[in-house]
Amino acid sequence: MATLSNFVGGKWVAASGQKTLPVENPATGETLAEVPLSTRADLDRAVAAAKEAFVSWRQVPPVERARYLFRYKALLDEHAEELAKILTQEHGKTLAESRGSVKRGIENVEHAAGIPTLMMGNVLEDVAHGIDCETVRQPLGVFAGVTPFNFPAMVPLWFWPYAVATGNTFLIKPSEQVPLSQQRQMELAEAAGFPPGVLSLVHGDKDVVEAILAHPDIAGVSFVGSTPIAKLVYEKGAAHGKRVQALGGAKNHIIVMPDAHLDATVATVTESCFGCAGERCLAGSVIVAVGDVYPALRDRLVGAAREIVVGNGLDPKTTMGPVISARHKERVLKMIEKGIAEGAKLLVDGRKVTVKDHPGGHYLGATVFDEVTDEMSLAREEIFGPVLTLRRARDLDEAIAMVQRSEYANATSIFTQSGKAAREFRYRVGVSMIGINIGVAAPMAPFPFGGTKSSFFGDTKAHGQDAIRFFTDAKVVISRWY
Repeated sequence: MATLSNFVGGKWVAASGQKTLPVENPATGETLAEVPLSTRADLDRAVAAAKEAFVSWRQVPPVERARYLFRYKALLDEHAEELAKILTQEHGKTLAESRGSVKRGIENVEHAAGIPTLMMGNVLEDVAHGIDCETVRQPLGVFAGVTPFNFPAMVPLWFWPYAVATGNTFLIKPSEQVPLSQQRQMELAEAAGFPPGVLSLVHGDKDVVEAILAHPDIAGVSFVGSTPIAKLVYEKGAAHGKRVQALGGAKNHIIVMPDAHLDATVATVTESCFGCAGERCLAGSVIVAVGDVYPALRDRLVGAAREIVVGNGLDPKTTMGPVISARHKERVLKMIEKGIAEGAKLLVDGRKVTVKDHPGGHYLGATVFDEVTDEMSLAREEIFGPVLTLRRARDLDEAIAMVQRSEYANATSIFTQSGKAAREFRYRVGVSMIGINIGVAAPMAPFPFGGTKSSFFGDTKAHGQDAIRFFTDAKVVISRWY
């Protein structure tokens, strides 16, 4: 069984730690590899290499830094199908879902390659008599990314292409549950010719994360994960003087108005709630039926949930794969049982789903609840699994109030044919990522990705122009010549 290596100073090196964890295929239970639990000494070596590389890398003209990204993007395109298959094996999502996430990651590399334009500053002549003022954006040094299990091939590409394009060096700490796609992506980055130390990869668990947050030579940290950990990362990183962008959890509401196009709405909402087995921060979780649309919407959603085919993501017949692990499956099961105990009505029960050919897989079926109230955990807590909660509202005002009562504010959507209702929704709802007849309100690479309230900790979000701001400091130069 192969044990993965770290990538430090342009070389693949063994971690000094003796402990390893198995990397498991959640669809079959098969062990794919062993991931090392690196030590603080391993991290120190990677940071030292990155710090040394920064001195010369920041002096490379942006147009030349962009060429490395162009080469890398071409390699990602060439190996996209290979990456998608690796992702499906380590995570469990369907091959179609894996292809989509790989493509979204590549789009960020493509956007970051526009750095000669994205990084431009501003100049104002004669800000006072004979005095000119300008801003330039300069890199800060070594950055680190701590990435989640749910999108291991995409999320790192939200961060490091922008970091290195702006002249920084970058260290990735993948989720120990799904390190294989990031390992392969780093091999492709090596093939693209990035100078030694510009990119590093260090495997590990929370000990490495804590070392990253405290390391004096790391200027900033990008994180995606659960809200409690995101808050902790933000607090500890900031306490050590770092820039931090920490994307947390969600409880995304989807509002369906009486005038919604029901066939299209049900198809889109079903994919939003159950795509990737519900393990995404933009998944629909609470569906709010407004007015008399409720009975028809309920019946169609129940029918659609029962038609979902659960199985190995490599099987073309599968429309929903397993959850990530036995531990996570148990957590989702407890949430379902808690919902029943609190009085919610179970319309579709996914607890007893089995996949004949893969008894060792971590499978759950689509689950639908009704008659949920504000006080219930199903209405308040992030589940991160294939569980849909159906609620009713008298009108748009009541539906918006439900969204606003949530401690999370990551994404939300409305389904309607009314421009007035859509404008009222986007104007008042107070959530950062908003969809109108869109089930997964995921911004494309040129736009910022991130929520507010308990869904995000920091000031500047992922990708888009926010990434340029996060990875650079705006220096102001005021000049007068005699």
